[in-house]
Amino acid sequence: MTHLRWSTAGESHGRALIGILEGVPSGLELSLERIDAELARRQRGWGRGGRMRIEVDRVSVLAGTRAGRTLGSPLALSLENRDATIERLPVPPSPRPGHADLAGCQKHLAPDPRAVLERASARETAMRVALGGAARQVLEVFGVELFAHVVELGGDAARADAFEAAGERRTQVRADSDFHALDPEREAPWRAAVDRAKEAGDTLGGVFELRVLGLPPGLGAYANPYDRLTSRLAAALLSIPAMKGVEFGLGFEAARRPGSQVHDAIVPAQADSRWGRFARATNRAGGLEGGMTTGEALVARVAMKPISTLRRGLPTVEFEGGAAVESTWQRSDVTSVPAASVVGEAVAALVLAQAFLERFGGDSLEQVRGAFEQYVEGLRRL
Repeated sequence: MTHLRWSTAGESHGRALIGILEGVPSGLELSLERIDAELARRQRGWGRGGRMRIEVDRVSVLAGTRAGRTLGSPLALSLENRDATIERLPVPPSPRPGHADLAGCQKHLAPDPRAVLERASARETAMRVALGGAARQVLEVFGVELFAHVVELGGDAARADAFEAAGERRTQVRADSDFHALDPEREAPWRAAVDRAKEAGDTLGGVFELRVLGLPPGLGAYANPYDRLTSRLAAALLSIPAMKGVEFGLGFEAARRPGSQVHDAIVPAQADSRWGRFARATNRAGGLEGGMTTGEALVARVAMKPISTLRRGLPTVEFEGGAAVESTWQRSDVTSVPAASVVGEAVAALVLAQAFLERFGGDSLEQVRGAFEQYVEGLRRL
């Protein structure tokens, strides 16, 4: 058994983004077309900026497969940057508010925001989507589905039951949306809000919801705080640039209710339950208890702040001379909450695949399958 680990390298305007994914079992038929489809989803959405018209992301495999199947060795992926202009771009004379510019310059004691922003840029998340696209294919072998959709934009929320209302049509409904959302009635108001913000030189944030269906109970751990799946997922989701909050299940609403309206009663499972004799009457916990999955749907919501690069600029101070000026603007999105939802799926896939392989790990996909089936049989006997 190997431990699933991942890392990325590359700058926003460098030659390429590189990703390494270690621990993928051998024997997985890896679909690059599926990964490219996820990359294309990341580039879509009303309010995206000019960079999306420059880059057409297509993943290349540098190592780790033979005849389209994983070998069990590290998987190396590459995404070429068409806008590979890092050596020609000027050094910004002042740091931009809301970005990593100033804190990064202070960290290195050097007045060079370019050296910071090229790596801090959300462009890096394209490779996370590629790596997550590989990880989710491992999970899908075992019936796990990851699905994210936008539920709020600029303070205007979609209907609370949008996921349930879309039902089995959810993938198509989301594909037809300019915002990767499931409430068609919010499309026109959200488009108008984005257009108003663009005209004003402003930006908008929002919230996306992540649902993960088909997870077995018991992934994660309770004995070590660092192994709790709740903290691992929250950390991964908050590692996405501009994310400011994560909640599971009822989230902050749970703090406002008495315990009798928060906890999920344990009841006998349906006769055809995949996970044995026990189930929950509700899912207020969002599929996580004690740092472990419960067998119910995992439900998380993630808040994204408005993008920091505003066309109209924000007050800042020049490095040379200390004059008060407006921050510079080259190009940016008005909102990228839809793209963030795709990245959220990807990082969740990486964390959940890691937890899945920790529990059922083997060197080959068949070994993982055997351990998983043995566990499911054990759940039925419990």
